[in-house]
Amino acid sequence: MGWILFLFGIGSACLYLSRHQPFPEISRNFSYLVVMTAALLLISEQGPRETNPIVPAGVSLVLGVFGTLRGSWHMTRTSKDVILAPFGGCLMCIGSISLMVGYWDNGGTYEHISSFVLASTLVLMEIYLVFRGLIIGVPGISWSKAGLRQIQRGLLEGPSGAIACFENSWDEDEDWLGAMSQAALVRIHEHLGQNEAAAKNRERLDSFGGEETIDGAWIGAIEEALSSLSQSAWAEPTDDM
Repeated sequence: MGWILFLFGIGSACLYLSRHQPFPEISRNFSYLVVMTAALLLISEQGPRETNPIVPAGVSLVLGVFGTLRGSWHMTRTSKDVILAPFGGCLMCIGSISLMVGYWDNGGTYEHISSFVLASTLVLMEIYLVFRGLIIGVPGISWSKAGLRQIQRGLLEGPSGAIACFENSWDEDEDWLGAMSQAALVRIHEHLGQNEAAAKNRERLDSFGGEETIDGAWIGAIEEALSSLSQSAWAEPTDDM
């Protein structure tokens, strides 16, 4: 039951935090997988035969390796998600250390040293993933990518709309990113007829140097996405979009 509660806890926490990601479907799908696995273990726990203690540890290790590899790819290459890797690393650490503890009594000095070194390496890796993902957080460029996608979907307003995404897209060390976000917000508010908000964003855009500092391809992509919308009023967006 301890493993079942652990998996349910990891899956629920990952599902909750996924709603605050620019691309929530990445970590959300993984959390569904973890919760479904916990449910299967709960069903097996009710069976007539007792489940081998190695099974939940092995399942946690497999899920952890998958989550860590996929999460590390998105964290370092696509910048779309930063919470999948830490949660996957947690599953991998707990699963692998549990398996090593189970074979500890049957190992010799060499096996004990190797297990200790491996466990220490995994813990250090998990500390790095937590720092890189949960503490540093989502880079601003990811919110810009998500904002453009939401425009293409027609989701402009609401907690997960394009406006919210571009408002989260900023970086103190990269003024060009703030300029891109403000230029997008100007055009979105003008498209919605919110002239006062558009004027405020244009003032902020001018403080970054104006549209002359922005690549014309970005402005063209925003305008093309807005022009493809058949109407300017859409249904309230949901958190999973």
